[in-house]
Amino acid sequence: MNFLTVIYAVLIFGGMVFLHEFGHYLFARIFHVTIQEFAIGMGPRLVKRTSKKTGITYSIRLFLIGGFVSMDGEDSESDNPNAFCKKPAWQRLIITGAGACMNIITGVVLSLCMVLSSSLLGTTIVARFPDGESAASYQSGLRPGDEIRYVGNTRVHTDTELTYEITRQGTEPLRFRVLRDGQEQTITVTFSTEEEKGVSYGVRDFQVYGVEKTVGGVLRYTWYQSRSSVKMIWQSLGDLITGRYGIEAVSGPVGVTGVIGQAASVSATSLLYLCALISMNLGIFNLLPIPALDGGRMFFQLIEIVRRKPVDPKHEGYVHAVGMVVLLAFMALITFKDIVSLFR
Repeated sequence: MNFLTVIYAVLIFGGMVFLHEFGHYLFARIFHVTIQEFAIGMGPRLVKRTSKKTGITYSIRLFLIGGFVSMDGEDSESDNPNAFCKKPAWQRLIITGAGACMNIITGVVLSLCMVLSSSLLGTTIVARFPDGESAASYQSGLRPGDEIRYVGNTRVHTDTELTYEITRQGTEPLRFRVLRDGQEQTITVTFSTEEEKGVSYGVRDFQVYGVEKTVGGVLRYTWYQSRSSVKMIWQSLGDLITGRYGIEAVSGPVGVTGVIGQAASVSATSLLYLCALISMNLGIFNLLPIPALDGGRMFFQLIEIVRRKPVDPKHEGYVHAVGMVVLLAFMALITFKDIVSLFR
């Protein structure tokens, strides 16, 4: 990890936080909520400017990890008719979820940039085996020209989806449904496996054909790339809960900074892919119904919509306070683990 890597990380995290908070800010303005401050970063203010027209204070703070939009009546009662707490529950729900949605949209846009930066669009048609006939998949019956349509029960459309499914499912003999000479066939393929941080994964041992980019092809590939990223994030969260991944597989800002440096050293495309993944991850994680996160607040807002009556703000505040303590403790643990790993 060098100084340039840290700069990359600060810019990436700062940009994603800005877009997240801008999502909240944008819909708060649309619904005429009184905004007191829009800040990027946490801690003491470095720069601030107050709009004479709206009265909103815009600021940049010392620590550029984090940020917030301070709205009147967000965490307390207010007599202001344009306070956050005075707005209908459905408007508050949209404002609260807008930040995470902005991150997911950003991930899709970055995926589009990644696809546009590629010279070819990867298919699922087998081109060659770098290890020749000794490749495990060749030994299992896979041949050049086979178009892989299903990996297990999962339909695959791009090389990215294909690689992910092999990585995830390839630790066991894997059933492929392929199109060969116009006929669909089923082949059971056994891949070589590797292990990292206690997690085993299958290794793809063949290359696929690429096709020239078209407008339709780029849009189609971007859709499948984005969908695959969201699926991978959800499944990774599930794997963490079920114990397939241990705590050693989880990284915080320090660990992710190291990965950013590695991606930047490989190619701009790798860095774009990682940024898209981080942005979507941030958005999806924030939508989880965990106290103190946007998803936790949305959960209470949904309860209010269904009951037509809000939960006692005092009780909701207690829940979010406990959630914040737990999240901060968890982040401290992950950060400590990442720092220790730097010296191993």
